[in-house]
Amino acid sequence: MSQQKPSIEFHKSFKLPHISIRAIEVTQDNTVWFAGSKGRYGRIINDQLELDSISHEGVYPEFRSIGYNGEFVFLLSIEDPALLYKIDPKQSLDQIELVYKEEDPKVFYDSLTFFDNQNGIAMGDPTEDCLSVIKTSDGGKNWEKLGCDKLPGITDGEAAFAASNTNIATFGKTAWIVTGGAKARVFKSDDLGQSWQVNKTPMVQGGKMTGIFTTDFYDGQRGIIMGGNWEDKKNGRATKAITADGGESWNLVAQNELPGYISCVQYVPEGDAKKILAISSEGIFYSEDAGISWIRIETKGFYSLRFVNDQTAWLSTYEEIAKIKLHD
Repeated sequence: MSQQKPSIEFHKSFKLPHISIRAIEVTQDNTVWFAGSKGRYGRIINDQLELDSISHEGVYPEFRSIGYNGEFVFLLSIEDPALLYKIDPKQSLDQIELVYKEEDPKVFYDSLTFFDNQNGIAMGDPTEDCLSVIKTSDGGKNWEKLGCDKLPGITDGEAAFAASNTNIATFGKTAWIVTGGAKARVFKSDDLGQSWQVNKTPMVQGGKMTGIFTTDFYDGQRGIIMGGNWEDKKNGRATKAITADGGESWNLVAQNELPGYISCVQYVPEGDAKKILAISSEGIFYSEDAGISWIRIETKGFYSLRFVNDQTAWLSTYEEIAKIKLHD
């Protein structure tokens, strides 16, 4: 049965010259925050752009992660030193506080999110024999890094991709972290990141730029992983899989079909885990049957995606943030 193709209306577009934006977060119906390259960050509130920048010891950090706990916004940079800043949206944009710093030649953080207003988590590539995982339980005031004794071991060449700040998904007290490279696996915690297990997936893996780039969960059981091969973006083989048991097992869908490479996937709110939007540099793709089949609804490419509601979403890419409306 063919899918009904929804239409996309580009409601607003905001240009940010020479900035790559892979991290966006909707904080209110009328506000989206973003963090990008060259230390640039800001927000769009009531369709008005506010922009600022951060420098640390004369260097502008590269941001790929952003989080919101209902009160504060957090920006996390990728490389040595990894810097995590807290911003109070009620204060002026340039009032920032450094709440975590990690210095290591191997440090590279990929994703950040919150379970609730107190508990947050971020993940990055391994600096030792496990993934880098930091967490907070006091609303982001303090962060601690988990030791490798609390995490499953990592395979040599297994890491993550800082493509869209969606390497982590949470629901309730459960978190899922996805990896790529030598292995494409799903790490799962049911206790706010205190303890972990890891599950294999049938996703394409083994290459430097293969694996899982993004994940989303509609509830505690139904979830999706997408990614592929960044060096072979049109290849749809083993690039998408779904679970109905909370990530214990994964089944490939739409084998050898579009989409191929995907950098961000999100369930449409109130869509009963059936309606899904996925994006990459290859365009915007839509499924209305829980990921079993897909259609391309826009050829213009984007990096990251966040919904405001079932009809409105924000997209980001190089030099642009756009607000779209979906129409059935």
